[in-house]
Amino acid sequence: MVQKKKKLPSAAKPPAGKKADAAEPKRRGRPRAYEPDVALGKALDLFRKRGFAATSLDDLSAATGMNRPSLYGAFGDKRELYIKSYRRYRDDARAAMVDIFREELPIRERLMRIYAVALDIYLSGDSPRGCFTVVTAASDAVADPEIRALALDGFVELDKAFASCFRRGKEKGELSPAADVTALAQLASATLHTIALRARARVSRKELEALVNGAIDVMCR
Repeated sequence: MVQKKKKLPSAAKPPAGKKADAAEPKRRGRPRAYEPDVALGKALDLFRKRGFAATSLDDLSAATGMNRPSLYGAFGDKRELYIKSYRRYRDDARAAMVDIFREELPIRERLMRIYAVALDIYLSGDSPRGCFTVVTAASDAVADPEIRALALDGFVELDKAFASCFRRGKEKGELSPAADVTALAQLASATLHTIALRARARVSRKELEALVNGAIDVMCR
């Protein structure tokens, strides 16, 4: 008697309208729900207000809307995020100032414009924040050589930019032939640092502008 061959069970067919699981593309995690540039700006604002030590990872997470693993993956640890924020601030400030420093204006007018833009930066936001370099980084630089190097580099760069302004003014006869360009540049930088600190202390713009006018009178006499 010949036995009938048993049919092997066939693979289950997927329901109509659906493809087999093997054909479905695998999802590789959730799509990124943040913009790195925006998140870095949020971190910058927080560090600028509080400094390094007083800003926690939880604070940064809340400000950026990113959890800790995402923060670390995008920016590194807290110190790396701080340094990236500080570099971003310096780049933004440089971009806001560079054209004014290069403009061929009378020295007094050029200085007035430089300080006006600086006040716009120092008094921006929901509360006066001053200058990241002077108010925040200078304090944090005490314990961190890299932050200190960045801050000192910023001071040197600013002195050179002001020196170039005064040198051109001297060449055009707008300043005394005996004017010390280096000393004037340091005085101009010191004035910028002073209004940054006073802006942070909520001194009014009117008072800061009066201080600037007095300093320019001294520098351009």
